[in-house]
Amino acid sequence: MVVQNSADAGDMRAGVQLEPFLHQVGGHMSVMKYDEHTVCKPLISREQRFYESLPLAMKQFTPQYKGTITVHLWKDSTGHLSLVANPVKDSREPFKVSTESAAMAIWQTLQQTTSSSGSACAFAQWPHAQLARSPKESPAKALLRSETHLNAPAFSLVEDTNGNQVERKSFNPWGLHCHQAHLTRLCSEYPENKRHRFLLLENVVSQYTHPCVLDLKMGTRQHGDDASEEKKARHMRKCAQSTSACLGVRICGMQVYQTDKKYFLCKDKYYGRKLSVEGFRQALYQFLHNGSHLRRELLEPILQQLRALLSVIRSQSSYRFYSSSLLIIYDGQEPPERAPGSPHPQEVPQAAHGSSPGSLTKVDVRMIDFAHTTYKGSWNEHTTYDGPDPGYIFGLENLIRILQDIQEGE
Repeated sequence: MVVQNSADAGDMRAGVQLEPFLHQVGGHMSVMKYDEHTVCKPLISREQRFYESLPLAMKQFTPQYKGTITVHLWKDSTGHLSLVANPVKDSREPFKVSTESAAMAIWQTLQQTTSSSGSACAFAQWPHAQLARSPKESPAKALLRSETHLNAPAFSLVEDTNGNQVERKSFNPWGLHCHQAHLTRLCSEYPENKRHRFLLLENVVSQYTHPCVLDLKMGTRQHGDDASEEKKARHMRKCAQSTSACLGVRICGMQVYQTDKKYFLCKDKYYGRKLSVEGFRQALYQFLHNGSHLRRELLEPILQQLRALLSVIRSQSSYRFYSSSLLIIYDGQEPPERAPGSPHPQEVPQAAHGSSPGSLTKVDVRMIDFAHTTYKGSWNEHTTYDGPDPGYIFGLENLIRILQDIQEGE
């Protein structure tokens, strides 16, 4: 593990300007893009300890842990806010994200539309959200509790130096929503020179052209052992009123590429909370539908990985993955059809993670978000459990059963 250290906070030349991660479909904590193959998120000690002591059998089902990094808030001469990470200096040139990238262009465009309240940390007036809030409520909390139903496509407009539009690309607004809330909180609660520690993790969608992502909140219980009574009651209520209680799984967000319209269809956690059991099944069907047909070839490789994960979870005694999520990922760009005389899919070697034997179709199943995960031997734990996580297993079994029903055409 390489732990990256901070450099001069005021020196952008030595830093990496973090991009909003445009393929974040769920959660409330901001995930940012560090480089093409790496994302980062605010460090939570319990999650860091989990990654550092990860059981070998679970590594294929979690993002690769790449260490930690120091991050600080930075404002450029035009007033644009961003987060800058300070990578360690080595034989390579320091990596810098170009401000001409699509993600940065989107982010700066949104910042230009911030309200004229006079605050340097004024939050964006999101076109898809009505952010009514009480005078005592922070903009960050208003953003996080706003019911941003992301049913309509959102597009980025990238212009060249002459002001001509050069790209029109679909993206999921949820990551920007979380990024704005995080920046708002940082600049209202912490001084500008405050250093923050972030986790560096594998970008599990980097190899996909149009990553279709389903974020599933797993288990029948979502609160950690350290939750306050108020938080415990709130999470229990969410579980009881959603498919978490009866299925052990609920949808936290998704994006699925629609090949006929060339955009991502996006759903958020508020949509997922309101689904019935039948609605959940229909949403899974929709996740596998590209606007013109059901991607049936995805079902078997997804089911193979879910069964393998179920076997691993059953073997992990004392672990409780409270409030963790499961990502299912595939490419919205379908592979080219097999040309006459080319090898049968079963003859093609499968080396990459997520590739299933006997298939050219690549999918990924990854567990994420371990801020409330507990296990025997973890630091400062007052509660320990015996056996595998029953709520997580219950959710996986139901997820497998429903996908099998879709596969069989029921």
